[in-house]
Formats: sequence, C-alpha cells, structure tokens
Amino acid sequence: MTTAPRLVDLFEQGLDAPICLTWELTYACNLACTHCLSSSGRRDPRELSTAECKAVIDELEAMQVFYVNIGGGEPTVRADFWELLDYATAHHVGVKFSTNGVRITPEAAERLARNDYVDVQISLDGATADVNDAVRGAGSYATAIRALEHLAAAGMRNVKLSVVCTRHNIPQLDAFKALADRHGATLRLTRLRPSGRGAEVWDELHPTAAQQRELYDWLSAHGDRVLTGDSFFHLSAYGQALPGLNLCGAGRVVCLIDPVGDVYACPFAIHDEFLAGNVRAPGGFHRVWRDSELFGRLRAPQHGGACASCGFYDTCKGGCMAAKFFTGLPLDGPDPECVQGYGEQQPSRPRPRSSVDHSRRRGPVDLVLTRRPPVSDCAENPLAGLHLTREDGAHG
Repeated sequence: MTTAPRLVDLFEQGLDAPICLTWELTYACNLACTHCLSSSGRRDPRELSTAECKAVIDELEAMQVFYVNIGGGEPTVRADFWELLDYATAHHVGVKFSTNGVRITPEAAERLARNDYVDVQISLDGATADVNDAVRGAGSYATAIRALEHLAAAGMRNVKLSVVCTRHNIPQLDAFKALADRHGATLRLTRLRPSGRGAEVWDELHPTAAQQRELYDWLSAHGDRVLTGDSFFHLSAYGQALPGLNLCGAGRVVCLIDPVGDVYACPFAIHDEFLAGNVRAPGGFHRVWRDSELFGRLRAPQHGGACASCGFYDTCKGGCMAAKFFTGLPLDGPDPECVQGYGEQQPSRPRPRSSVDHSRRRGPVDLVLTRRPPVSDCAENPLAGLHLTREDGAHG
C-alpha cells in the first residue's frame, strides 16, 4: 500500500514559490532596538528603487506568491511605502507588514482598514513600558499602544501584536495576551535569534532553560489562539509538537529579500554564507529561487548529523539554522537552546557576525512625524526628508 507523502516532506524538497517570503524594504529606522536582527538604523543608498520594487512584485504575482511579509528597518519611513503596498495588493500579493507604529496615524489606520489584503503587526517586546523600552528605546511602548488604539478605532481586522520572547518578558505572557485582546488583536510570539545586533545581547536576553519550559507549557495551553510564526519548533523536543510547520524552511519555503535586493535563505541569517543571489541579476528573483546552488543544497535530503540518533529529531529537526550559525555551533548539530541540553555539549567556534550593519550607534531618535517628501537617491539618513517637531511625551 502506497502512503501519500506528508506535507512537511514536500516542504523539505522545496516548492515552486516561497510560502513565507520576508522582504525588508529599508534598513532605515527611527529606533535602535538592541536585538534588531537586521542591524537596522541608517538607510542604504543602494536600496531598490520604486520601479525595481514593483518589478519584484510583478514576479511574485506571476509566481503566485500569496503574500509577502514586509519589514525593515521601519518600512513605513520609505517615501513610497503606501504606493508599494497598494501596488502589491492590486496585483494579488497580500501584504503583512511589521511596524513600530510611528506612522500609524488615525488617517493611516483608516486607510489600512479599507484594504482587505493587508495585515499589520505592531512590534512590542514588553507588556509594560519599562520592559519594552529597555530593548526598543524610550517612548516606543507609547508609540506602539497608540498605533494599536488607532487601528482598533478604525475597525482594522487582522492586527497582530508581535512579541520577540526574551528573558525579561516571558513572565508577561498573560499580560501580552490581555493587551492584544483589549485592542482586538491577535498575539504573535516569535523567537529571539542571535542575528544582527541580537548577537550582542543573546547571552543576556535569550530565555533560560526554565523559561523555555514555561513558554512551551503556555503555548501548549494557548496555541489555538496565539500565532508563533513556526519559530519554536525546537521546543517540540519536550514531547508534543506545537502547532505549525515544525521545520526549518530556509531556502525551501522561506527566504528573505533585503533592501538592496540580496536574497538570503532565511530572514534570520543575513550573512554571506546564506546569500543566494540578487534580484537585480538576470532572471530576477524567480531565477534565484529556482536555480540558486545554495537553495539546491538546502533542498537536498538532510540526515540530521549529530541529532539523527535523538528520539525527538523528527519533531524538532535539529532546531534553528540561524541560531546555530550565529552562536558558533555546527549546522548539523543541535540547537543552542536544545531543550534536552545537547546544544550545551557541542564544541563551538568563534561566533560569526552578520555581513551587514546599518546601526546608528548614537541611539534612537525621538520624533513626531509630520510629513515625508521624497528622499534623494543618495541620502543615507534614515529620516531624510522628515520634518520633526518635539512634543512632551511623544517618541518614535
């Protein structure tokens, strides 16, 4: 009797198009979050033009990519953000975008609420201002809450409250859920990775072993009402698999386009080791996805390496590739947060650093946004063209 292949087995072999495509439109950002996986801050003058972005969207439509995760940096500070959002949704490519909320005014919220093909994720990493602002910058909690309030008032559906789980906010899981419920939003929890500036705070911020268990138990109890972005499959080694893909989809069903058009196998692995090509090259994104040598290797059968003999390998698949790489562990070995403790037993090499860094080391910028005229092609200032006014209690 022939059994049908499991969906996860098909995903491991790669698909004709990504089902989870992350596109960072810009490295520009008004904040300087300590754990930013893309080390964002300054705008890169080489970033894709409006016309080039539209050409990528045309490719995604032709490939029947259902939606794209837009991020940054802070994507809404691009002068053409709204134009690109409207272009994508008009061309049958839904948009899920992550924002710190700085440009979610009442008018913007009403505009978003009228578009059924847009999801908004408001980033918040503390259920209280003290926990959040220690990571994301002074005033960022107030900005995020204000954005949630504007979206709720506009009747916006599909709003997500997006939280990166850290040692300091794991005790606030119930409070996050209550906060999301209060604003008619869905809570989305994601894993902290040692990528970008996250590498610098990994040892301080990643959850303890006891907190990993606490998170697993909490997700097991609330999993049907909380999204995880399939980022906690390493926790499945506790026993029961959590809802979701439970697979590293890098280069198989997942990839990243960065602001200058470079295509990486994983949104959390911005390093030359995982660079597959560039959308500006002949053949564009489609050719990178289809013909990349790197993606071909990732889609080949995996044998588990040091994890193959573990009884939980079929559920956790060895954990996160990016987490292993940026903590100096072998890619065919266990995750650094392996809940069975095997990651702690592995020899490590010096920790690699991300290949790009657009950080502004002077810290976050406090601002109130008034208008955003076009930015010149060579302006590196992430807030070039903004006219700012200071107001007591208002921060970006």
